[in-house]
Amino acid sequence: MTNTSESDGDAPRVPVVCPDCETTSRVPLSDVADAIERHNNQLHDGDDVAEVDPDVADRIADLVATELGLLEDAD
Repeated sequence: MTNTSESDGDAPRVPVVCPDCETTSRVPLSDVADAIERHNNQLHDGDDVAEVDPDVADRIADLVATELGLLEDAD
């Protein structure tokens, strides 16, 4: 269990999608990995089916790359 000073209502929530179940849920950021693992273990025999919404994951990757200067032009 994670202790945070934020209540679940205040914590950022991340969309998690499962194309096989045709479901989307919003999970507190601190619980994403556990929620995905639990869903996949319980419903998909541990196969990696549910995941963070790919659009959100791509946007986060872009933000990190920009922050690290990986997307700057080499003029």
